[in-house]
Amino acid sequence: MAYALPDDALFLGLDSSTQSLKATILDANLSIVASEQINFDSELPHYKTKDGVYRDSSDNSRIVSPTLMWVEALDLLLEKLKSKVDFGRVAAISGSGQQHGSVYWRKGSNAILASLNAKVPLVSQLADAFSTKESPIWMDSSTTVQCREIEEAVGGALELSKLTGSRAYERFTGPQIRKLFQTQEEIYHNTERISLVSSFMASLLIGGYASIDETDAAGMNLIDIKERIWSKVVLEVTAPGLEEKLGKLAPSHTVAGPIAPYFVDKFQFKSSCLVIHWSGDNPNSLAELELSLQDLNEKAYKLFLEFMTRYVI
Repeated sequence: MAYALPDDALFLGLDSSTQSLKATILDANLSIVASEQINFDSELPHYKTKDGVYRDSSDNSRIVSPTLMWVEALDLLLEKLKSKVDFGRVAAISGSGQQHGSVYWRKGSNAILASLNAKVPLVSQLADAFSTKESPIWMDSSTTVQCREIEEAVGGALELSKLTGSRAYERFTGPQIRKLFQTQEEIYHNTERISLVSSFMASLLIGGYASIDETDAAGMNLIDIKERIWSKVVLEVTAPGLEEKLGKLAPSHTVAGPIAPYFVDKFQFKSSCLVIHWSGDNPNSLAELELSLQDLNEKAYKLFLEFMTRYVI
């Protein structure tokens, strides 16, 4: 069915980065109508982050962000923005999230998302929604052991590159998940869904678990890069029962769902406003380049992979 946009339709783009949450409103001509941002350190000082993160004093390689800070920032950002724009005109919302950050939803959290109350701040309602309240991010490099274990289990770095588009890197979500399973197994088993920052923010907006976008998933060391599906081989060596916790992948630019009633009631978005699946801030141009080389002969393709493994990735 064709969908005719109103002439005065607006579009909301969000960027959930390391140090801030930003919003830009565009009209149908892609002209900027309004913008706002929340700086985590200065506007949410009670989280006591520096540059939006926590650095572990006992392990300099461990760097995380408080998940609830991102939740609170969304409410605060929309509060700041609502005086500048009529949210009822917003036809669609999408965004980007810092790549490689991961969020761990506690069992039962989907039900919490589905019953959000517009009279209560998001941060209060989701205070107990996460099995761990700290999200490892792209700056974390504490998973070297897990990287080598995953590579060895699939036959080496080159074999992992063939499967997932890259050798194992510390910041990638697969090694991060394996570390959580190995060091905090109870938390892992109490996790109902694992989101990337991108799908996490989309989940807040639709009031349910949003799928991980294929392009953002390409930076996890977990998908079959050629088939664009979860690699069962890598999932099995990463952690048990992982596919169920990750959910289905979503093609880029598809609809995650309509906006949740929470935002309709609190900020006067229309219930017809669509949320488009978010992606990462780096849509894996390397993985896309690799896909474009599939039609080369096998020898050339192997040489390409070896070069990328040794010198680039």
